[in-house]
Formats: sequence, structure tokens, C-alpha cells
Amino acid sequence: MGSGKRSDYLPDEERGASFAQIPTSFGHELRACLRCRLVKTYDQFRESGCENCPFLEMDKEHDNVVNCTTPNFTGIISVMDPTRSWAARWLRIGRFIPGCYTLAVSEELPEEYQNICADNNVQYVPPKRT
Repeated sequence: MGSGKRSDYLPDEERGASFAQIPTSFGHELRACLRCRLVKTYDQFRESGCENCPFLEMDKEHDNVVNCTTPNFTGIISVMDPTRSWAARWLRIGRFIPGCYTLAVSEELPEEYQNICADNNVQYVPPKRT
């Protein structure tokens, strides 16, 4: 049984990443991953994918960037040590790697990609409806 650490959920080649890319710009080109809410620019997702969600293969299939991210999100929080941050735990991002995250997204991950999460035994929590 795993220890619950991020490294338990990733293949060996993915375990080396210790933090996510920081957005290179804070303009209109920012997007948030619909699964983990990591915030980066469109180009950063296209070039290196999502560090928390490599199984979505955004770096390999560029249509996945459009389908699995959104430019519509609320707020940004920078998390340095997710395991010790009460804010990261409250936002349910305490098991993700350090990086910039959105406080909330309003869109759901498309069903096709929710199935990919399920196939990879990765939990997907849809956004709360208000």
C-alpha cells in the first residue's frame, strides 16, 4: 500500500519533478487545469503539460490543452509547501506539487477525460455548483 505521497501516483520517470512551472505571464493567456487547478500559460501547458496530470498528455496532444484547461477561473494562490499549507488542504490541493493554483474553476472536465482519470485510478472532484 502507498504512503499517500505524490510519488505513489506517478510513474518512475515523472517522480523527479519537484515543482510546477511558474506562469511566465499573468495576462489573458493564463489557463487552469480542470482537474488539479494548476495555473500556467497556454504555451506552458502545450510544451510541458500538467505536472500533476501527466496522464492527460497535454504536451503530446495539443487539443487536450484546450479540452482540459480553462481561461475562466477565480483567483490565484502560490503554494510553496502543499503538505504544510492549511490553504492547500482547504482547497484540496495538498497532495499536488508546489506551484500556482486557482481558487476555483466553474467548468467540469469533459466526460472523456473524467474516464481517463478513472482509468488511471486518479480522483476527479468536479467543481461545486453554487
